[in-house]
Amino acid sequence: MSAELSPRATEIADHTKLLLAAGGYHGFSYADVSKRVHIGKPSIHHHFPSKAELVLTVVVRHREQALEGLAALEQHIDDPLAQLTAYTDYWTECIREGTSSMCICAMLAAESPMIPQEIADEVRGYFQDLTAWIATVLEKGVAKSQFQLRDSPLVEARTFMSTVHGAMLTARALRDPESFQAISRTAISRLKA
Repeated sequence: MSAELSPRATEIADHTKLLLAAGGYHGFSYADVSKRVHIGKPSIHHHFPSKAELVLTVVVRHREQALEGLAALEQHIDDPLAQLTAYTDYWTECIREGTSSMCICAMLAAESPMIPQEIADEVRGYFQDLTAWIATVLEKGVAKSQFQLRDSPLVEARTFMSTVHGAMLTARALRDPESFQAISRTAISRLKA
């Protein structure tokens, strides 16, 4: 679990998350964060001595928030089909409203060979967590005769996850937020029994 952040460090982390979604690890500097948060670069260094430490903090928080979100889906929605739909609807809303056009872990995964190892490890953990959750949802859906899998739950989960993250890229490349929803809905309908 990540350490508790001060309000200012939380603000820095939140703005860094937006910068990561927009351009990845190498797409921003402390100067960019400084402009957004309206503090000097030395103040950012006070909270996060290095860019790697800042990004690692952001990714750890993102992973924890994702796990909390998935747990909330499990708690509030019993239906596996509705869980997958709620998961993709979350991203549809983020992309449509511009709050996040891309999962930061997808951005960082693309940069994996060029980012610090501890960040790459955390990104891998995020995808492992997400894959495990999707596989569990698929298994429950098969048990309820909602889904019919062509391969193992693990392979199907990875396929679904890849489609969803690829849909984020498509929406960004085409500047068409609605394409994300169309692609993700198609991915869900292909799983239906």
